[in-house]
Amino acid sequence: MDVQIREEGEGDREAIREVHGLAFGGPAEALLVDNLRAIGAASVSLVAERDTRILGHILFSTLKAPMRALSLAPVGVRPHFQNLGIGSALIRRGMEIATERLWEAVFVLGDPPYYERFGFSVEAARHFSCAYAGPYFMVCTLGKYEIRRAGELVYPEPFKELE
Repeated sequence: MDVQIREEGEGDREAIREVHGLAFGGPAEALLVDNLRAIGAASVSLVAERDTRILGHILFSTLKAPMRALSLAPVGVRPHFQNLGIGSALIRRGMEIATERLWEAVFVLGDPPYYERFGFSVEAARHFSCAYAGPYFMVCTLGKYEIRRAGELVYPEPFKELE
């Protein structure tokens, strides 16, 4: 589907809340985005737009980690526009921007077969301890970086509200 991927603007916030509310069946992920913005943890926030309508959103937020790392969460697409490649386009562009901004790694909690196609690895994430460690926890290194240091990851406080 032909969409424009761009950085979130101030006027997009209500549409972003609506996207996540519809995509996840409730307000929790939209509240997560708002709370991450409020504490200054939102690093890369992109929208997918078509004909001035926001169809999808993705957020990458900063982590406390042994390297410069981001968390990918949430990524949401309006239900009638899912499975058309919009989520994938948001992920790819977000990863490109993170690489351009010299982030070293992105962590995600999700479906391994889906995220592995973007370069995420469950095996590589096993070297890190955090509240979300397990079979759905993955990492993708960016640019020329390799994971040389293992350690603890600390997610921003707003993630605790999703548990």
